[in-house]
Amino acid sequence: MTKAWTRWQDWAEVAIGVLVLLSPLVVDTSNAAMWTMIVLGALIAIDGLVDLAMPAMIYGEYVQMVLGALLFISPWVMGYTDMMAASWASWVGGVLTVAAGALAMPAANAAHSAAAQPH
Repeated sequence: MTKAWTRWQDWAEVAIGVLVLLSPLVVDTSNAAMWTMIVLGALIAIDGLVDLAMPAMIYGEYVQMVLGALLFISPWVMGYTDMMAASWASWVGGVLTVAAGALAMPAANAAHSAAAQPH
């Protein structure tokens, strides 16, 4: 079973979330872009921390992938595609978040199966 605080994919999710959260400090944004990146970045980082603390929780990885997809589409939905740096931060952060969540799924499934077996 995977130990808590050891899965590299979840650490990557935390790092991606923090980078997206802080990116409005270094890229030009509108008010909508800034708050979208702050909120989604914070949610990605928080979910990564929850996944680290509870490695057998499978649905956390699904939440992570949904958050990554939302981050990816946010430049179009929130109307900041003309701000290239903010858009690219959202697109790259979204793709990396989905990838990290998908890569963590086998480990989360294994941890969940091990936790569900009687001892």
